[in-house]
Amino acid sequence: MATEVLVPTLGESITEATLGEWLKQPGDAVAADEPIASLETDKVSVEVPSPVAGVMGAHAVQVGDTVQVGAMLATVDAGGAAPAQAAAPQPAVTESPKEAAPAPAPAPAPADTAGQQAPASDGDAPAALSPSARRAVLEHGVDPSTVKGTGKDGRITKEDIAAAASAKPAAAPAAAASPAPQTPSVAASTGRKEERVRMTRLRQTIAKRLKEAQNTAAMLTTFNDVDMTAVIEARAKYKDLFEKKHGVRLGFMGFFVKAATMALKDIPSVNASIEGDEIVYHDYADISVAVSSPGGLVVPVIRDAQDLSVAGIEKTIGDYGKRAKDGTLKMDEMKGGTFTISNGGVFGSLMSTPIINPPQSAVLGLHRIEDRPVVRDGQVVVRPMMYLALSYDHRLIDGREAVTFLVALKNAIEDPTRILIDL
Repeated sequence: MATEVLVPTLGESITEATLGEWLKQPGDAVAADEPIASLETDKVSVEVPSPVAGVMGAHAVQVGDTVQVGAMLATVDAGGAAPAQAAAPQPAVTESPKEAAPAPAPAPAPADTAGQQAPASDGDAPAALSPSARRAVLEHGVDPSTVKGTGKDGRITKEDIAAAASAKPAAAPAAAASPAPQTPSVAASTGRKEERVRMTRLRQTIAKRLKEAQNTAAMLTTFNDVDMTAVIEARAKYKDLFEKKHGVRLGFMGFFVKAATMALKDIPSVNASIEGDEIVYHDYADISVAVSSPGGLVVPVIRDAQDLSVAGIEKTIGDYGKRAKDGTLKMDEMKGGTFTISNGGVFGSLMSTPIINPPQSAVLGLHRIEDRPVVRDGQVVVRPMMYLALSYDHRLIDGREAVTFLVALKNAIEDPTRILIDL
């Protein structure tokens, strides 16, 4: 009996998704609740489990198709067929020469054929990979059938493809020696190329929301710089003890998030939002932290960050960062932030004007730390400096408030004792 696999409920206000990857092919044995497909929503990837145990039936949609909540994705033939079909190919290979005559022999043939089709499609293997992994295959020219997957259930990830590509040069010289006489073919392949890749649903949503923010908010960016000497010294002094006690590395984000929650308490309009003709003030600080994922930038939320210690903040950020790379962040973890911090400094950014994450009214941009000459007590000295950028909605936040917020943040970072005594 065939059981339909339907698109599950994806979250509040989310009515459709894109099929990102098939995890099971027709003829594969499937266990109950085992993931058979991955859907890309506006924010995260969602795995679709099989409702029953059995054998994977026909796919109703293709990778890249848009599907509505409740639509049929595929069928699963439930019952005892799964074990029989899973075990049948082995006897068929070893005993078919001896027992070609028995009537049951034709029965395994469809499963055997399906088993043979899977290797045959290795040349077209990128179609069975996730969109990011397929793109990496095309970029690096790696044969995915030679790559061992390190992802969930042995799936090949973008990082696996990149690692395989970096290992290729060791064998390249030997391979390059034989084709030397075929140099004319190189000249023939120097033509310009183009590649068209469909935008993921996450990237489409990012583009839509950022453009909406520009069209709606009266955005303005104010800058300041901060001397990182004290924080760097504190981190160098305590990082080993901190990691030993809390099981997480001491970074700079813990200091900035904690300092930001203090500044938000002093300047509540930076932590507020506009709803219709009303201003909503929040007596809590839910800090959205921008982290990188294979599909793009995602912004999970640190709930009630004002009540967390630096260690608690670092643990939360570390967990979000790991799960963003694995694609296991949940919908609820990216809703309801009141203020965003984006650290472009990890990628080497010197200065930027970040865009507000609606319905929030402000976003803080952090940048790289570099030694610069500054004047201290009438002397020119070299200090590790960082530029800070606060983009804000001028409809709600005045310039005075934006500058006051940045100064309060700067004072807390340059003198971390302020964070301890809430000053």
